[in-house]
Parts: sequence; C-alpha cells; structure tokens
Amino acid sequence: MDDDRILERERLQIELIRELDFEELQVEEVEEDSPDSDEDDDLAAFRVTSHTRLSDNLGADELVFNPDVASLHTYLGEVEDTTNRIASVDGGTVLKLPLFYLEGVVLFPESTLPLRIIQSSFLAAVERALSQTNAPCTIGVIRVYREGHQFKYATVGTTAEIRQYRRLSDGSFNVITRGQQRFRLKRRWTDVEGFPCGEVHIVDEDVPLRTPRDAFGKLVPVSNLRGRCDSSKMSTFTPHRDTDEQSVANSEESFEGGLTLSEKRLHHSAVDSIMDDWTSSDDDQVVSTSNIQSSASHSYSSRSIRCSGQDDKNESGNGKSPVSQGKDQKHFRLTSFREKTDLNRFRMAPRAFWPYWVYRMYDSYHLAQRAADLWKQIVGVPNMEAVVNKPDILSFFIASKIPVSESIRQELLEIDGVSYRLQREIELLESFDRVRCKHCQTIIARRSDMLVMSRDGPLGAYVNPHGYVHEVMTFYKANDVALRGRPVLKDSWFPGYAWTIANCATCETQLGWLFTAANKKLKPSSFWAVRSSQVADDMR
Repeated sequence: MDDDRILERERLQIELIRELDFEELQVEEVEEDSPDSDEDDDLAAFRVTSHTRLSDNLGADELVFNPDVASLHTYLGEVEDTTNRIASVDGGTVLKLPLFYLEGVVLFPESTLPLRIIQSSFLAAVERALSQTNAPCTIGVIRVYREGHQFKYATVGTTAEIRQYRRLSDGSFNVITRGQQRFRLKRRWTDVEGFPCGEVHIVDEDVPLRTPRDAFGKLVPVSNLRGRCDSSKMSTFTPHRDTDEQSVANSEESFEGGLTLSEKRLHHSAVDSIMDDWTSSDDDQVVSTSNIQSSASHSYSSRSIRCSGQDDKNESGNGKSPVSQGKDQKHFRLTSFREKTDLNRFRMAPRAFWPYWVYRMYDSYHLAQRAADLWKQIVGVPNMEAVVNKPDILSFFIASKIPVSESIRQELLEIDGVSYRLQREIELLESFDRVRCKHCQTIIARRSDMLVMSRDGPLGAYVNPHGYVHEVMTFYKANDVALRGRPVLKDSWFPGYAWTIANCATCETQLGWLFTAANKKLKPSSFWAVRSSQVADDMR
C-alpha cells in the first residue's frame, strides 16, 4: 500500500510539472515581447510544485531547487506502471533471471535504479522479465568492474523490480526499477536471444536482534562454572529448584556447552578472579575496621585475635617480622570471613561472559540509533528517524546513500548480518572526510562541501541517453577540476540546470560534471556531481 501511494504521488507530480510547462508555453505565446519569458519557462516546475521554500537570505523572487524533482527522473519522459509484480520471495529461493551487468553501479534493496535500454539483446532481456512467471518484472543487477585489462563480476547482487517502463518509437525502453533482495550468483550463461542470464540464490537475511536480556539476567551463575569443586561443596550451593531456577539451569548448561575448552578455562579464571577480588575487598574492610577498633580498645583487639585462634603469647613470640605477622593476620581473617559469610547468593549471581558494552556492539537497534544520529550530524538528509526502529532497512538505506566509492559500497552489499553492516557504516561515517581521485589521489572535495540535490540523499543513480548509468555524489564546490566543453541543458538530470563535463586537472580522468543554473534566480546557482566509480577508497 505504501508503495502504491508513493507511485501515485510521483505520477501526480510528473503530470503537474508537465501541465505547468504547457501553461508557461501558452503564456510565452501571449507575452512575445518579454525578454525573460525563456527563463521563466525553466523555473515553472519549481514555482508551482512548490515543495521549494524561500530562505531568509534569498530575495522574494529567488527559488531553491526542489530535491523531489530530481528523484522522479522526469528526463526519462512518461512511463507506465507494470502489473503482476511480486513484492519478494522467500530467502533461500533459487531463481533464473535476466542479468544486467552495470559498471560503476551497486544496487541495494529499496534503492531506485533508472535504465535506458538500447541494445537489442537487453531489449529482449526486458521483454523476458516482463513476461516470465516465476519472478515477473524482475531482473538481477550485478556490478562489473575492471581489473587491469579484464572485466570482473561481483558474486553478490540485488534483484530489481521493474516498476515503470516506456517503449519509445525507436524500440528502446526507458525503465525505472527498484532494488528488492540480495542474491548470490551461482552460475551465469548467455541466453539463445543473446542476453546474459543467471541462476541466483536469494539471501536469507537475518532478523535484527536486541541485546539479549538473558545475557545479564539469567546467564551462567557462578556455582555452575566452579566444576572443579567437589560434589559436597557443590551440594552446599545448590539452590531450590523451582520453575524459574530450572530454566536458568538449562540456560547455563546450554551456554557452557557452547564454549570451547580454552573459553571455559578463561571463563572459570575470570569468575575466580571476580570472587577473589570481591572477597578480598571486603576482607580489607574487615581488617581495616579491626585495626581502627584495636587502636581504640586493646582488650577488643585481644579478643579478636584470640577468636582467630592465636593468643597473645604466640603472637608476640613467634619470631616473625611485622610484615609477616600482618599477612598471617589477613589470611586468618580472610579464612574466618569465608567461613562465616554465606557466599551462596554470590555464587548464584548470574555473570555475563562479556562486559555489557561488548553486547551493545551487536545490538542492532542500538547500532541503528547510533548510525542514524551520525547520519543526521554528518549528512543531515534524508531523515532516518522513520526507519531507525527497522535496523535491517536502515542498514541498506544508509549503504545506498552514503557517499563512498563503489568498491566500498560493494563491500557493504556483501556483508551478512545487520549488526556487522551497521558497524561498518558507523566506521565509514566517522572517518569520511575527503573525496580523492581514484587514479591520482588528488583531493577533489571535503565532507563539509557535501550538498543534497535529491530526496534520495547525497548519492544517487542516473542514466544518460546512451544507456550508461552513473552513480554521483553532489558537492557545493570541488578542487583541482578542469571543465571541458560548453554547458548543455538537454537531457539534464536536474531540471533547470545545464551540465558541463569535469575532468581531474591532475590526471585528466573524467570525474563528473558541473551543473549550473539556467536562470540566475534559481539556487544553488551551481554544484558538482562526482562519479562514485572515480572516487578512491581512502576518504580520510
């Protein structure tokens, strides 16, 4: 239902933009003498779709670009919704799907991927996907990358659901897809019609977990870990077996049974040291208290010493030094303390194998909140609060939008486990500071220069008229970049902006594009789009 509402809203926005463009053309015919009529046409969508807002430091006639427009991919023209789609399949399912090998692109679940299909073989692949029965409207997307003079194929990809498409007059397709589920590529081949196919195994994603309460409430009482004690001593500390305690015992046995021999030794040693530290600290208090009382009352001290089995004569005449006498006193008092103190409660106190903060490292919900807070602090938009209670979705959400290199994004896609993926994303968000050219390591931009020009976030995928898909991250400014050619307004991914090719000034590799506003009333007046495939892994 949510997906249908989103599609309906997007369709209405596109229709509204086109209606406004038509209205502006009619106004232009009436106002032929107006010199600014062409500029007004370029701003029609921003003026009326008016999710745009005026800033305090802008004039009354100045406008801010609406990020919703870019995410609609209106440059693809009109598209139709597909039917008979399936939301997902069970984890572990094996499917045979048409495959799309995309260089410089990593697709994640819930991410949008636009495609322009020109080659005849891939046109047949789309036709097959639209008509197949086992997974209707579904294709597989795999990242392909260069290693020397050879192409390499990733082994983990994502299924993409064809949600909208349009067949053009020349027979080509404009397609908008959405990532669905991760898969592992088992084998691949070329179909008789010439397009690549593959047998894929859908990944069975794990369920996000909180820190288990039993880790601190019902995990391994000390008495069960002191297996070296004789049976008579163990019987002394055996609790009454009601229902709850029986379940505790079962939990203890299953926990200790899962430990290796070395882990058991480590656990026993840790428990013993905890006991010794605890009793020693209390014994020190006993000895200290006794010494204070001894200085105030000699008779009380004498009685206390005799209680430990030593009379005044033996104490003074044993020939030991004061230090040795002090150690003996402490030993006797410790023995007395252990004999008189009921340690049953302590021995039955549950103790976690690891400290609390260790368990928090793998609490998916705690990690999700931490990642969302970092995203808000470093990137800002889009807001992650809506999915912070869904760590699995949040982990893919951040992975698809974080402005890092394509190889790091592939690494994130291949990570199994929500907590592990979130840990890596937190590490990347904390260390992300600079964007460097992949080939010469020249610093192109900094984190502080980041700019969000789409509701999808600071990184998004766009397709050009020749069918090449580019994932780009956007910035206010860029360094050591040289422009090539003149600005072009046609086929712009960001309506109202003209694009100019931008190369690295050091190695002359194409890094991306400079987008400049066609009308000076539109803000920002310019920004840079850097291809993630040309960004180095080192972003510190």
